[in-house]
Amino acid sequence: MATTSHASIKSRDGVSTLVDRWPLLGQRRPLVIYLCAIVALDLVAIMVFASVTEFRWRDVGTFAALMACGAVCIEATRRLGMPAGVSRDLLSAWWLPVALLLPPVYALFAPIVLQVLLQVRVRATVLHRRVFSSAAIGLAGCAASLMFHWFVQDPLMLSRGSGPAIVYAVAAALLFSLLNIALIAIAAHMANPDITWREVLWDRESVLLDIVELCLGVTVSIACGLNLALLLFALPPVVLLQRSLLHAQLQAAARTDAKTGLLNAAAWQREADTEIVRARRTGDALALLIIDIDHFKRVNDAHGHLVGDQVLAGVAATLRSQLRDYDVVGRFGGEEFVVLLPGADVHEARQVAERLRTRIGHMAIPADDALVKVTISAGVALMSVHGDELIDLLAAADLALYRAKELGRDRVCIPAVQPPPHALPEDAAS
Repeated sequence: MATTSHASIKSRDGVSTLVDRWPLLGQRRPLVIYLCAIVALDLVAIMVFASVTEFRWRDVGTFAALMACGAVCIEATRRLGMPAGVSRDLLSAWWLPVALLLPPVYALFAPIVLQVLLQVRVRATVLHRRVFSSAAIGLAGCAASLMFHWFVQDPLMLSRGSGPAIVYAVAAALLFSLLNIALIAIAAHMANPDITWREVLWDRESVLLDIVELCLGVTVSIACGLNLALLLFALPPVVLLQRSLLHAQLQAAARTDAKTGLLNAAAWQREADTEIVRARRTGDALALLIIDIDHFKRVNDAHGHLVGDQVLAGVAATLRSQLRDYDVVGRFGGEEFVVLLPGADVHEARQVAERLRTRIGHMAIPADDALVKVTISAGVALMSVHGDELIDLLAAADLALYRAKELGRDRVCIPAVQPPPHALPEDAAS
């Protein structure tokens, strides 16, 4: 399973391949090795801690009650669905109490139970992602549990309001969050080395959510330690918060393209219109780029649509990493991308386009026994030079893109400015 060499089940004309059936085999070799190592480590930890743990009915009852609360949260948000890609939830409100109140083996089992429910009841995603998520969360929970029980001999001290116990609980929750983030960030960076570590490790919204999860987990742990019946009072606010969080994520997902994470065409157009109105009012420069992947159909025909989707995601990640936070980038459809550069004049626009062309040209996506490399062509249009409306800029940039393809692709073009028509003499006009 750690190899990237694949035997076809059918020919390319038959569409189905081993990679299509087992997407893990289409990933980069270091990523496959890493995912398998984390899952193997999780399985070893389960066997080791299960062999040394004395299972007591009280612990089993507490574990079942917390898992039941997690299941209720999942069922309560099931009709909302879950956005594609990486999404956030508040299930740590139930995983953390398991880690703090019970032996470490329960922290290893907890994510398996809830991830199976998510896969079956909410969204069936690629299996290896679910398995890896369960393993990463389980290992993080196990480490947090070991750390907390090392310093706090009796977990019930937490429910008695013991200051040191609460401090250690917060520290264990921080360890859980940091370790989980680190394990997933390493996988994300291996999947796409073009993404910077800052992008995979630091996000203001994610940090705020981590703090909320930490507070919820410690609070539920204290309530659960006092009396399991108090979970009935903790459950409704957690369900409400989770529904609100998923609703916000689904709203954001409606604005983004599922394959690339960039703005979709409609959302990009709304934001581009806003920027153009602002530039027209202030008199600032503004440039628009249309970028097209050269011979993209050949990639799909030769390697399959799974690899084609990875190419799209790689190009999108490169665009994000090379552009400013306030540049507006989106997927316009197919293999075409659009970028709006506020404040950019002709020299800066060309420089940015050339940098994107070079970086994407150096990008490589693993497929079968080869690396897929692509090039891009780009057309550039400038506000007040090629038009003052979005539709005029798009038309000018599209014309330049067509010219770049005519000249052999893998290049950047800017349309020539047509001189204004000469006024007719008055006698001719009459």
